[in-house]
Order: sequence, then C-alpha cells, then structure tokens
Amino acid sequence: MIKDNIATVEEEHIRHIAFHGNKFSEICLDWSSVRSISVFGDRPMEPAFSFCSPQLRMLRVLDLEDVKFRLTQKDVKNIGLWHHMKYLNIAGGSYNFALLRSIGKLRCLQTLDMREANIAALTTAITELRNLRSLRCSKRLDYGCFNLIDNPKGCLTIMMCFPMIFRTLVNFSDRANLIAEVRMNCSTCWSDTKGVKVPTGINYLKNLQILEVVDIKGTSKKVIEELGELSQLRKLSVTSKGATENKYKVFCAAIEKLPALQSLSVDAEGSSDVGTLEWLDSVCSPPPILRSLKLNGSLWDLPNWFGNLTQLVKMHLSRSRLKEGNTMEILGALPNLMLLRLYRNAYVGEKLIFRREAFPNLKEIDIYFLKQLREMRFEEGAAPQMRSIDIYGCRLKSGIFGTNRLPRLKTIAVQDDGDVANFDLLRVEVDAHPNHPLLLVSKNQGHNDLGGIEGSNVAAVATESLPDD
Repeated sequence: MIKDNIATVEEEHIRHIAFHGNKFSEICLDWSSVRSISVFGDRPMEPAFSFCSPQLRMLRVLDLEDVKFRLTQKDVKNIGLWHHMKYLNIAGGSYNFALLRSIGKLRCLQTLDMREANIAALTTAITELRNLRSLRCSKRLDYGCFNLIDNPKGCLTIMMCFPMIFRTLVNFSDRANLIAEVRMNCSTCWSDTKGVKVPTGINYLKNLQILEVVDIKGTSKKVIEELGELSQLRKLSVTSKGATENKYKVFCAAIEKLPALQSLSVDAEGSSDVGTLEWLDSVCSPPPILRSLKLNGSLWDLPNWFGNLTQLVKMHLSRSRLKEGNTMEILGALPNLMLLRLYRNAYVGEKLIFRREAFPNLKEIDIYFLKQLREMRFEEGAAPQMRSIDIYGCRLKSGIFGTNRLPRLKTIAVQDDGDVANFDLLRVEVDAHPNHPLLLVSKNQGHNDLGGIEGSNVAAVATESLPDD
C-alpha cells in the first residue's frame, strides 16, 4: 500500500497496488506488470499514473469505490486498452459519461459496479459484455442544486444562471459536477427512485447472475420481458414506483421464468411517498429456489404464492401494512425461514402472536417502528430455534410474553426509543430461562423500569438511532 508522506517507491514486478492519500511524488514501478489497483480518498498526485495509461494494458482489477474525485475524460479516453479487465468498481459517484459509452470494449469484464452514481440509463454498449456476471448500478438521488421536487424556485434560478459555469473563473471540477447533475436530472425527469433504465438486448448477457437496480417504470416492456431469458440470474433488484399495470404483469411473468433466482428485491418507495406492491398477486408460480425476498411497499394482504416459498430463508418486509388476519399463519408455515424483518409499518396489527408449531426454523425476528404493535406473544412449541429478538422504536403497551418457551433464546434487544410494558415480568422470564439470555435495553428509555439490574442478566447499553432502511 502506498500512503501519505511516502516520497519514493522502488520495486519491480508488483502485481497489486492500493493508494491511500495523495502526498507522494514519485513511484518507480514497472506499471506493465500491475494487475490490480485500488484507490482510497483523494486522487493520486502526478506523476503517479493515468487510469487509462497504455502501460496498464494487463490491468484486471480497478477499484475506485467511494473515492473523493470524479473520473475525467482524460482518465477514460483509452478505456479500450483494458482488454484483460475483469473487475471495475466505480460506485459512489466516480462517474463519467464517456466511460459508459465506451464500456462495451471491455469484453472480458465480469463485474461492473456503478452504484450511487450520476447515471439514469445504461447504454446498449452494456449488452456487448457477454462475460458479465455481476451488474450493479443505481442512481444517486441527491439532486444537489437542481432539486426541482423540494426546491423548484432555487432549481429554476440555478438553471437561468447555468451558462455562467462555462466561464474560466469557475473551477473545472465544480463545472463537471454541475453538468453531470443536470444531465442526469433532465434525462430522468427528476425521478425519485434509485433504479436505472436498462437497454434492449439485456437478454444477450447469458452469464449474468446479479442484476440491480432496474427501474421498471423507465425500462420498456420488451426489455422487462427479456429479463425472463436470463436463465442464470441469481439476484435481481428492481424499483417499481410509477410503472403501468401492464408492465407489472409483464414483470411478474418474467420472474416466473427465472429458475436460478435466489434473491429478489422490489422497492416501491420514492422520495416523497411509497407506492403499492399489491400487483405482485399476479405472480402464479414464484421462482422455485427463492431464498431471500425483500419488499418495500404496501401489500395489505400477503399474495397467495407466499405459501409456496418453501426454500425461503430471509424475508424483509417494509411499509407493507399487513393486517393481523392470516399474516402470521402464512409466514409461520414457511419451513426454512430463518430471518424475518418487519420494518416501518410492515405490520399494522396490534398483536404479533407466534402460534404453536409455527416458524420451525426461525432464528431471528427484527421489528422496527411498528407503530400499532402493542404485544408480542410466543405460544408453547412456537419458534423452537429462535435465538434473537430485536425491537427498535416500538412501544409494546401490553408487553412481551412467552420468551421462557423459546429453548434456544440468546438475546432480546429493546432499543432506539423502544418501550415494553410489564418489563418486570419479562425480566423474570429472562432470569428463569435456562440459557440465561441477555436482555439489552437502551439507556435512553424513560418508560422502562431498569431498577434492580444488579444480579439480573439485563444490560443497559447506549444506542444510536437507526439509519433509514
């Protein structure tokens, strides 16, 4: 690794280099032998190297995730020289439009990561990467000075003054950032989702295993149909807010044709509101080996096909607004479910009851900010593998009961302004449990009686508020 304050490095036949900082003046290396470059922080100072130097013809890995600079036209002008490139990571905003136009020249590329970038759509050049296995791309939602949704007057004022940025007094980096923001915002019509438009021909990428994040609204119906031809796809992530009913049906039909799909994420949330996912009921037969499912949007009732998710291991539901009814009965019948996360009004019932013989393999339950929830109860024989119960931002006015019936329980956490009534009864159950599970309680809770902690397996811990999911 080359760090700050190092003046000279003399070494031949080095294969892997990591730059941290920019305070060095000379590197005496045989760059033609370098296979991997990782950069952290600021741009390496000259005369270090150009990212597309002809000397880097053998480069296979370039990792620029979360660097504090943007790629320039000079950086990518010789991108076609990277004939051996297999891994390219420019996530976090290091983005240049010329790079995306020229990306099709990297025929050996297997992994491309462009998450949180100034990008609205993928070009057709992507479809030339027939060896691609992982394609991660998402749009940065920070519109900066051009936030037409939250600050329309300020945005219009900036646009009227936009020609002034081409004056020589304006910093080159600031000018490049402004142009990138305008181009992205105009091309997306100020869309409030992180998905990107996918081009026609995505079905040519027969080796693709990971694809995220596809904007169903902006992507054509034909391309959505093509998703169903990616027979090796294991992980798929999409945004759906604002799409037409016809596109929803086409997408449902497409995922039914993905025999290798193991992870599916569908996000209907925008910057100002959350859309519906009720259209998922159109799925007739879910992918047979689906192991992870993440849904963010209103459902009200679980789709009929949930009962067929026999291989599902992880489920993350957010803002689903599921009612009591048969929700816990359907989820409790999933034989391989190990992790269940219910976030931000995913469940709007007052009681969360784990019935006898339900959730046979569930090991962890996380509930975050379920405003209506008042009580959690575990019946005898329910969730026999349960090890962890995490409660954040919920006020259980009735309490938690039956934890002494969970033979493998190790941890109960009540944090981030959470509150549990009848806390003394919960503490008695914990103290009497043969496993002596740890009860973690945040110090900032004003409603829980934390007196008498000495001699009890209760730990008062300082916690920070949870970030937005």
